[in-house]
Amino acid sequence: MIWPNGPWKGLEEVEFAVLEWVDWFNNRRLFEPIAEIPSAEFEAMHCEGQEGRAKEAGLS
Repeated sequence: MIWPNGPWKGLEEVEFAVLEWVDWFNNRRLFEPIAEIPSAEFEAMHCEGQEGRAKEAGLS
């Protein structure tokens, strides 16, 4: 990420590029092992399932 896309004008430019990459990786990248959905979406679905199970058990 850093070397192929440089040269950078400063640290702020590098930080912004890394933030964009992390956003893509977590929210837009389709990940094959989890049914071609983004990691953040899978995590949200998992958390909803855990919350539902907690309510069923009377823990919420």
